Amino acid sequence: MTQIRLGAVTAAVVLATAPVVNALANGVARLPVLGYNTWNAYACNIDENLILETANLMKSLGLQDAGYTHVNLDDCWAEKNRSAEGLLVPNSERFPSGFNNMTAQLHALGFEAGIYGDSGWLTCAGYPGSYSNELLDATTYQNWGFDYLKYDNCYIPFDDVIREGTFGKYQRMSDAIAELSLTSRQPPLIFSLCEWGWSQVWIWGAQVGNSWRVDGDIESNWPALSSIINLASFITQGTDFYGRNDMDILEVGNGNLTYDENKSHFTAWALFKSPLLIGTNLSAASPEIVEILSNREILAINQDPVVGTSISPFRWGLNADWTSNDSYPAQYWSGPSENGTVVMLLNTLDEPANMFFNLTESPWIRAGRQYAVRDLWTHTDNGTAVRNFTATDVPAHGVVALLLQDAGDEPAGIYPLCSVYYQCSSENGTLVDGS
Repeated sequence: MTQIRLGAVTAAVVLATAPVVNALANGVARLPVLGYNTWNAYACNIDENLILETANLMKSLGLQDAGYTHVNLDDCWAEKNRSAEGLLVPNSERFPSGFNNMTAQLHALGFEAGIYGDSGWLTCAGYPGSYSNELLDATTYQNWGFDYLKYDNCYIPFDDVIREGTFGKYQRMSDAIAELSLTSRQPPLIFSLCEWGWSQVWIWGAQVGNSWRVDGDIESNWPALSSIINLASFITQGTDFYGRNDMDILEVGNGNLTYDENKSHFTAWALFKSPLLIGTNLSAASPEIVEILSNREILAINQDPVVGTSISPFRWGLNADWTSNDSYPAQYWSGPSENGTVVMLLNTLDEPANMFFNLTESPWIRAGRQYAVRDLWTHTDNGTAVRNFTATDVPAHGVVALLLQDAGDEPAGIYPLCSVYYQCSSENGTLVDGS
């Protein structure tokens, strides 16, 4: 367990260095991408039949109707060497028909198609990377009919070759994509940076890409998920329209995650406005896993057309505010949405717990008002909250997701005069101390 208490000076530095999002508003990926990625379920065991079977499963399981519109293949799709002309070549055994036929079929099914590349000499699995071939490769991807590029960070050239920071290394492909769009008069490729967060990519990623990985590869266990959630609590300001923190592929249904952990995982990723790329073998996915992935009320928050920002913690809960703790991250989160204030209560404990908060602890809640409560998992309207709310018996590693909608002035005569006493005062300056 890693636990760090951020003091006042450290917290001030964190806030002072928080990025002002200057998004790459290039006309694509205004909202997070929803789709499928092959790596977590299949690694290198991919071929054109698997890609098309996955697309058809997404249709038959209702995932496409729920909003998942991308099918992205990951590493290992290429031959080990470029052609005599220097072009990337699809693996002749895995993709004997080439990519144009496959992407045409995906488009005919109503999907967009994604491919994988690398900013270094080689991809992470040892296939040709794109360093020094950025425009050539971007053109190749577009000519093959791809709409999306995941761009990795392996096999980085020596310093005296690259003479760039990480930002500059990714800017090379970003510039190539922009140039290609101008000359081809086609929409730019959606550009997803897979940099792993080592150079604080959430500060600069929006200048060159549509999304950026904030951590290493995800694992399908609760400690891995809670560690990513902990990191996310300090960088939520990096997300807005056209540019967002990418928490990595959805592991819903993989590994040893419990039903409640799967719900928490999906809820957090969606409300963080992360891209949602399913990494599950859909042919083996249970109905309850498909149901989690298809929660349209949660997906609607992820795809909010009015508010592009992530939810953020308003109280850490178990730990003092601004505590970094991989095992017990922030528990109380909220943010604005098109239709009200979104609240996520995350029970990071290993046992069920009641979770209480005063409504105005969230900066998006107005004092002196009452709020209609919509539960985004039970899909029920649960009465009206006045001053505070308690979720009872939240399961271990479980989640409660709420939409609070203003329902008018709170009833007259409510006492105490302020739900939170800090600096609560009358007009003449008399402070109310809560006694």
